[in-house]
Amino acid sequence: MHVQEWLDTVPPAAVYAVVALVIGLESLGIPLPGEIVLVSAALMSSQHSGINPIVLGACATAGAVIGDSIGYAIGRKGGRPLLAWLGRKFPRHFSEGHVATAERSFEKWGMWAVFFGRFVALLRIFAGPLAGVLHMPYWKFLTANVLGGICWAGGTTAVIYYVGVVAEDWLKRFSYLGLAAAVLIGLTSMLLIKRRAKKAQTEQREAEPVSARD
Repeated sequence: MHVQEWLDTVPPAAVYAVVALVIGLESLGIPLPGEIVLVSAALMSSQHSGINPIVLGACATAGAVIGDSIGYAIGRKGGRPLLAWLGRKFPRHFSEGHVATAERSFEKWGMWAVFFGRFVALLRIFAGPLAGVLHMPYWKFLTANVLGGICWAGGTTAVIYYVGVVAEDWLKRFSYLGLAAAVLIGLTSMLLIKRRAKKAQTEQREAEPVSARD
C-alpha cells in the first residue's frame, strides 16, 4: 500500500508518533523510508487533514535527533564488530563499500558529515552509529545532529507543506478553467452540429424539386 494511503488510515494524532518513530529508527541505523514518510505526512498536512505542520516538523526533528543519539551510543559501544554485524544483516545498506564511502566522508568533513549526512539517504542511516564507532566527540556530534535534524526535518516539512498548498490552489483554479473550457467546447460543438444539420436540410430541400421534375 502507498505510504500516504496507509497514513490516511492512521488517526491524525498518531501520525506524529509514526513519523517520529520511523525517522528515529532510520537515524538509529535501521534502513526505513523516513524521508518518504515525512514527505507524505507533510503533504497530508497541506490538505487540511487535521495534521499541524509545526507539530509534525517538531516531532520529525525530535525523532531524528534522538534516533541519531541512540545510534551514536550503540556505535560507540559496539565498535567495528557492530558494523560487521550490520553488514551481514543489511548487506544492501551496510556493505563494505558503503561503510568505506561513509568513513571517507567523515574523515574529510568531520562533524559536518553528520550535518550534511542528514540530507543524504545513505549517510542518514550511517551518521549516528559511524560517528560513535569513530569516537567523534559527543558535543561535536550533538551540535551537528541537532542542526541537521532541524534543517532537514523542519525544512522538508515546510517546503512540502507550502508546495502542497500552492498545488492545491493551482488545481482548484485549473478545475474552474477546465470547466469553462468544457462548457465552451460543448457550446461550440452544438452550434457546429446545428449549423451542419441546417445546411443538410437546405441541400435536401433544393434537391427535391429536381427529383420531381425528373
